[in-house]
Amino acid sequence: MKTINYRYVLRLLGLLLLLMSASMVLAFGWAIFEYFFRISTWRQDMEIVRAFLVTMAIGGFVGGGLWFIGSTDGHFGKREALFLVSMSWLVGAMLAAFPFYFWAQTHVFVPFQDRAFLSFINCYFEAMSGLTTTGATVLSNVESIPRGLLFWRAFTHWQGGLGIVVIFVAVLPSLGGGGKKLFHFESTGIASDTATSNIKETTRILLLIYVALTVSQILLMKLVDPSVGWFSCITESFGTLGTGGYNIYNASSGRHSAPVQWVIILFMVLAGINFGLYKKVVLGKFRSAIKDTELRVYLAIIVGASLIIGVFIYGTEYHETTGALNNKGILSVVRDAVFQAVSIQTTTGSATANFDEWGLIPKAVLITLMFIGGCGGSTAGGIKVIRVIGALKIMKVELERAFRPSVLRSVRIGTHNVEYHQRISILAYVLGILFLFGVGSVLLMVTEQASGVSGTTAMAAAIASLNNVGPGLAGVGPLENFGWISGPGRLILSLLMVIGRLEVFAILVLLMPAFWRSH
Repeated sequence: MKTINYRYVLRLLGLLLLLMSASMVLAFGWAIFEYFFRISTWRQDMEIVRAFLVTMAIGGFVGGGLWFIGSTDGHFGKREALFLVSMSWLVGAMLAAFPFYFWAQTHVFVPFQDRAFLSFINCYFEAMSGLTTTGATVLSNVESIPRGLLFWRAFTHWQGGLGIVVIFVAVLPSLGGGGKKLFHFESTGIASDTATSNIKETTRILLLIYVALTVSQILLMKLVDPSVGWFSCITESFGTLGTGGYNIYNASSGRHSAPVQWVIILFMVLAGINFGLYKKVVLGKFRSAIKDTELRVYLAIIVGASLIIGVFIYGTEYHETTGALNNKGILSVVRDAVFQAVSIQTTTGSATANFDEWGLIPKAVLITLMFIGGCGGSTAGGIKVIRVIGALKIMKVELERAFRPSVLRSVRIGTHNVEYHQRISILAYVLGILFLFGVGSVLLMVTEQASGVSGTTAMAAAIASLNNVGPGLAGVGPLENFGWISGPGRLILSLLMVIGRLEVFAILVLLMPAFWRSH
């Protein structure tokens, strides 16, 4: 009879907290850098540095304690992997929230400065939204927050982009066979060469690609528009490659010039592609990569959605996120259409236009894209293109069986044959997303009854959180925030975020009594 090896889980969870605490050096280092260059006040910088030092001390103490009492002796099976994955996100978000909270508790606020971080639930929501690369925010005035905190806020996207757990595997050679189990629950898609090869080697390659793409975006943004500050380039790149969308401006990406917006579009598209294909390119398998079925469908959806949106918003009046009326002609409309289609499908959630003012058809397209999401094995959220392809092919086969029951058809995606258990998994996942969307919407309407929340707002918030998009429609649209939602409502949305990020079943399986019994 085997029970869950809690000591193994605690050991690795302790290491996670130690690593996350160490990563905060970058954020408070930025605050000190800004002081020496007289960008901000000494008092403000010291508040931030103190908040990070206290958080790192807590993370170091708790993480070190878990490391000390834990052990890597014994087995590390699927149950341990599931438990560790879930706890990594839930506990990691709590540690990531502390800098926001500790800063707010010591800061003397001035008029018009956002006070959302005085509530720990708000801080936890913001951190969970960051690490799950959702990008939903409780802040109504982002520009009033010190840049050291904005750096950390954006960096949570970057950390969450490839997933806390995948990064965990990359630096943990001691995981051995357990690494493959962890990678299985954090990666996505039906079939993956990445998931069956050497996990540590593959993850290192993916991380190097991730860093290379981040640096490339930073430099390209600066190249096309030298007036853009380095801080903006860095934080925008963190949010883009992590497909999170946190921004340092209230106007989101609409604050940038047209050339910079096109650069952001390019890297959002790249971030939504299966990173396993980049590995193929690095290994010289370029033809194999460009023949990938999911990649072709993904790009086709982007082009098709952009065309539909562009046609229906052309000639209509709507506002940019800066507040200006869009009257700059067809090029501006094309850019807004492409930007929003790419941003929503890759679940980045950045905005250049108030798409809540668009007509029914463009908004219907965006909602559809929220559910579809990016490619499997990318940093994007959503159901994933590979699953949508699989679900449609399964439906086609089953429809044919209705009038030709004697004909047996296989389901193939590219060169891969979709096995029966994979078909069940695909359909169960899609049903799970739809079920959780319905439950989440109803729960929000109940918890927010006092505020008179509309059904549209509740459903949009549930869709945007579960699929890790960020902004939705109506009360949680691109120019709105989630700060007005009640504490219970924000906790529900935080749970939807982590459920969506961990592919639904990794979290829900913890609710089954059989999971905790000895096997």
